[in-house]
Parts: sequence; C-alpha cells; structure tokens
Amino acid sequence: MEQTQLLEKVIIRAVLTVKTGLHIGGSSDYAPIGAVDSIFVRDPLTKQPVVPGSSVKGKMRTLLAKTRNEGNLGSSPDNDEEVVLRLFGSAQKNHILFSRLQFSDSFVKDTSVKQFSGLDTDTYLGEVKFENTINRATGVANPRQIERVPAGMQFDFQLVYNLENKEESGEDMEVLRDGFRLLQLDYLGGHGSRGYGRVAFSDFSVTRVDAHTGKAEPDKELASRFESASL
Repeated sequence: MEQTQLLEKVIIRAVLTVKTGLHIGGSSDYAPIGAVDSIFVRDPLTKQPVVPGSSVKGKMRTLLAKTRNEGNLGSSPDNDEEVVLRLFGSAQKNHILFSRLQFSDSFVKDTSVKQFSGLDTDTYLGEVKFENTINRATGVANPRQIERVPAGMQFDFQLVYNLENKEESGEDMEVLRDGFRLLQLDYLGGHGSRGYGRVAFSDFSVTRVDAHTGKAEPDKELASRFESASL
C-alpha cells in the first residue's frame, strides 16, 4: 500500500455546460404504464439532475488510457501508464495506489434551475427524446422514451487533487488538462454515437490549500492553463 505525505489540496472548480442532450441512467425499478423507459440520475432530495463524479472520472480515465497506453487500452485499469495510475488509483494485489484525484457529483447551478423551471419541459428540468430501433430481420420497430438533461443546462463542477510530490505535480496537471480536453471532444453518459452527451468546461478557478496550515491561495496561472483546454 503506497502512501506519501500530503502537501496540498488543490481545489479545481469549473462550470460544466451540457451542449447536447445528456443521459446518465438512473433506476427504473418502478415504471408505471406510460412512464419514460429510461430516466436520468436525479438528486433524491431536490429531484434535480446530477452528473455523477464517477461518470466523469471513468470516462476521463478511459480516454487518457486510450491515448497514453501506447495504443493498447489493456485488459485492466491496473495496467495503465504510471501517471494515469497515480492520478486515478490502482487496486493491484499487494500494491494499492490511492487516487490523487477526488471527483465530486455535479449539481445544477441555481441560474439554470431558475431558467429551466420557467420553461415547458417534458419532466422536471428534463426533456424526453423518442428513440426507435428497427429489427433488421423482421423490420419490427421498438420505440422507447429516453429522459435527457436539456442542452444549455449548467452544473457546478469540482475536483480535488492531492499534491503529494512537487516534482510530479507539473506532469499530473498537464495530463489532467489533457483529460478535460479529450472529454470535451468525446461525450458523457450513454448514446454518444447518436449525438448525446457533449459537454464543455469553462470558468475554471483553482485554490491551493496548505495541508498543514489550512492557508488557501488562488492559483490563477493554473486556472488559465485549464481554461486553455476549453472548447
């Protein structure tokens, strides 16, 4: 179990904007007749859409692995390149490597709640997209309804980086910047090949918090580097 001294907590905040309808599936255990076939994840308290931190982490790691593992994604995340392993963690037997990145769930910004609450949406802060698949052999159609987060909705995004090695932190930040860039060129959630799930990150801010004193200072230079990855 590899452990190192924690020097700083680097808090990275941004605005996550949905560019095309986003679907990250939630539970459909109870589905009355006429209900949407596939709903999206909601906050159980507010019933508002949520972008799970696990979804962002998993997609960003996969994209980085695809570009950095010498063209070979590998059969296990434990075989990822060293910098990807230390950023996202590894659970290899007899060699547990704790993730330096801590992703949070992203919640809808208050401005978006006000904007979309005043619109005539299909569901609360959501839209319903009708999809249809055709059986090639029989020609029979299989219609379904998919709930999506509408384009234009914005979320408060937050990520925390554990600074444990100053010599490695520069490379870590460059790889993380690449992760933001790649994610914006790909998609989040399901049905990406149909145009779902395009997102954008903007308005980055970075705060460094000393792990020993608790002193917090903004890092405008690092925020600017992340902002340069925005598309």
